[in-house]
Amino acid sequence: MIALHNLTVSYRQHPALHHISGKFAPGSLTAVIGPNGSGKSTLLKSIVGLLPIEGGRSGGALAVQAPRQRIAYLPQLSEIDRSFPLTVRDCVLLGHWGHAGAFGRISQGMQASVDAAIHTVGLQGFEHRAVGTLSSGQLQRALFARMLVQDAQLILLDEPFNAVDAKTTASLLQLVRQWHEEQRTVVAVLHDDAQVRAHFPQTLLLARELVAWGNTAEVLTDANLQRARSMAEAWDDAAEICTVDA
Repeated sequence: MIALHNLTVSYRQHPALHHISGKFAPGSLTAVIGPNGSGKSTLLKSIVGLLPIEGGRSGGALAVQAPRQRIAYLPQLSEIDRSFPLTVRDCVLLGHWGHAGAFGRISQGMQASVDAAIHTVGLQGFEHRAVGTLSSGQLQRALFARMLVQDAQLILLDEPFNAVDAKTTASLLQLVRQWHEEQRTVVAVLHDDAQVRAHFPQTLLLARELVAWGNTAEVLTDANLQRARSMAEAWDDAAEICTVDA
């Protein structure tokens, strides 16, 4: 579904991701973890096309085998503008944007799918509430409902359970498991190792560079986690720009 070859992404000419190669298989459920500043969010933004990648002599590249309208991306809650005058129903209805466009007709079937998604995430009765009045957990439920409506083939989640209560987390994890059972490809940035071990069969461990990638039990070892911490602590943001391909 996603192939990375020598992927390097830089901010202010210094790499946030450094020569990453590997593949996310179709239908896989993968957690992306690592110390703060290790490039986890950068990876998701690169996949969705929000950040440019660098080529290099060996041809750094990122290939996604899914059309843009079949990719759902959920940014961190802190990046979402809650001041926009949007109701919960309108927020969920935006999941049909890829099919209907700005001026497309919203069919009865689309309306019904919105109602079903709102019910699935437990927000019935909140349809006409402004998203700016919702708690963090309620807003995340609304955004998950929008992804249900979108019916995406590839789902990218950036810290989806951060600042969300335990009940909401359990409910949203159930949706993640449902997507996995439906053979959708899900990639989630997480920071809770126990949560990763319990719910995510595949893990990518980053420290700007690739530390380990594979079965979760084999990736989340004490040795790998210590190596990731050491790499993050040793990283020099003032170092010269890397010009040599890995």
